[in-house]
Amino acid sequence: MEQIEAHGAAAADSGPALYVVATPIGNLGDVTVRALAILKSVALVAAEDTRVTAKLLDHYRIATPLIPLHAHNERSASQRVLRALAAGKSVALVSDAGTPAISDPGAHMVATARAAGHRVAPVPGPSALTAALSAAGLPDPRFLFHGFLPQRAAERRRALAALRAVPCAIVFYEAPHRIRAALADLAEMLGPGRRVVIARELTKLFETIHACALGEAAGWIAADEHRALGEFVLVVEGAGATEDDANDAHRVLEALLAELPLKQAVALAVRITGANRNELYARALELKNHKGDEK
Repeated sequence: MEQIEAHGAAAADSGPALYVVATPIGNLGDVTVRALAILKSVALVAAEDTRVTAKLLDHYRIATPLIPLHAHNERSASQRVLRALAAGKSVALVSDAGTPAISDPGAHMVATARAAGHRVAPVPGPSALTAALSAAGLPDPRFLFHGFLPQRAAERRRALAALRAVPCAIVFYEAPHRIRAALADLAEMLGPGRRVVIARELTKLFETIHACALGEAAGWIAADEHRALGEFVLVVEGAGATEDDANDAHRVLEALLAELPLKQAVALAVRITGANRNELYARALELKNHKGDEK
């Protein structure tokens, strides 16, 4: 291992630079050999939370000094990093977990270092985004990474309304105290029939990956109080049919419901139109309940 580390440091990582280092999102074994070599060789590690990063460094017996660089002090802390770089020293930039500057602090530091003429070198590795996508099983290779939704309900719904027609998968990060509200708004604004993959606590002891329709997601969370805990990645399938196609599918469904039982009508409507089964099933329930109310 020492030979591999030395070779990596000498070949690809010689000379002063700001290294943007990906760190484990849960399982400490996911750190790369190169990341360990960089963290060991730099003069400073600029960390989002020095207490969190200290656990990683202690685990691998790395004694590199830590300085805080987070959302509240990024501009002032950047000056200390720039001074180190100007003195010919290398600095590693890390977040609490995953890749810095992706829904985490670090973008300002990277831009400032590059503007000052210093080399910026990515050290890729763990990412909650790619981990969730790899286990989602969605057929479309395209995706839109949105990150965190707005905290306020009205702003969150406006953001989702703007995403309603996006044709590819959309990836969101969400915190445990907002997961229920976020899933409710996703179902309301994007439609209850869309598939969602809920990935929580990725690579950690209680990792859970669950796929269901958006209309079923809130019920799945509510069924076990522990399911609302941890950090979440939500992968929501993109918009499928156009509005005209959706209207045609609904018209076919209504005609079939007039002659057939609900499940049979839905199954036949899916075969005829190619529309999403969960969406048509939800629509069929709405129509059935509406007719029941009229009686």
